[in-house]
Amino acid sequence: MARYKGPRVRISRRFGQPIFGPSKYLERRGYPPGVHGPKSSRRKLSDYGAHLLEKQKLRYQYGLLERQFRRIFEIASKRRGNTGETLLQLLETRLDNVVYRIGFATTRPFARQLVSHGHVRVNGRKVNVASFNVKPGDVIEVKAIAASQQIVNKSLESAQIRPVPEWISFSRDAMRAQMMRLPTRQEIQPIANEQMVVEFYSR
Repeated sequence: MARYKGPRVRISRRFGQPIFGPSKYLERRGYPPGVHGPKSSRRKLSDYGAHLLEKQKLRYQYGLLERQFRRIFEIASKRRGNTGETLLQLLETRLDNVVYRIGFATTRPFARQLVSHGHVRVNGRKVNVASFNVKPGDVIEVKAIAASQQIVNKSLESAQIRPVPEWISFSRDAMRAQMMRLPTRQEIQPIANEQMVVEFYSR
């Protein structure tokens, strides 16, 4: 299972945003990493560098390697409509991200682990592929065994402050959710400018 294993706080400090979720270290050191500390000034980015930065933000947020991310962009570019919004929708409807959005997991890496370990079912069938594309009408539920239910219950308690998106219908008692429709850009609220990502790959 390919995933980023490097320093996460350093990446968040580079972008100046909590890419991997809230971090007390990022709050303490809200400036770019480097030996010069907070007095260091960030060099002015070139046009290429600015576009690359936006692409990297999205890639790290969803925990994808470059080859995976580019493959998703290529799929988005072949579909009708706005390529940038389609790209965001493809990222948001990955099974690991949907599991995270529901609250079954407290982080995306944990959501990916839940999926790969077989704790999640889609339409009654076990799916252990994190990149599985969830479609409107699909039902996502936790495997009906005590171990799976216990793991997810702990995450749901921790994720109460994070509301479930309106494009997902969720029943906590049944530990079951259904994707009602594709999310809009406003609902996704991306941390990066997706049009700059499209321009980056369209060079």
